[in-house]
Amino acid sequence: MNFIFSLSRRVNPLWPLRLGLGLMYMYSGYHLFYFPSSWTWAIPRWLIPAITSAVSLETFVRAEGIVEFAVALLLLAWFSGAWGVRIAALFSTLQMAAILLLTGIDLITFRDIGVIGGSAALVILSFRGGDATTTTGDKF
Repeated sequence: MNFIFSLSRRVNPLWPLRLGLGLMYMYSGYHLFYFPSSWTWAIPRWLIPAITSAVSLETFVRAEGIVEFAVALLLLAWFSGAWGVRIAALFSTLQMAAILLLTGIDLITFRDIGVIGGSAALVILSFRGGDATTTTGDKF
């Protein structure tokens, strides 16, 4: 128990949030980019005509994969700075909220709610000072 207490005092809570969200976005970005046809089912039917009037569904999904990979990099890169993390966390919060609002409740809603919670916590923590700083003094 002392090990856990000692570790909890040394690890900045921002890093587990950044790591978890960053790895999730890296995995989803990779999968969206390289296997876009596996994800077209997730696009709401009412949105498909608007998308296909500009690009194919596969191109749209690949573009989403690129954006998600960029979010992963902002979250995982120690040098991205406080603003990079804030942008990524805010994007994640808004993206998951939009998914919930636009697609409704389904079998994977529980995941979206968890991601919203983690992302929102990261946004809030990113604006706090004090113990939200790293050894370099930068907020993150």
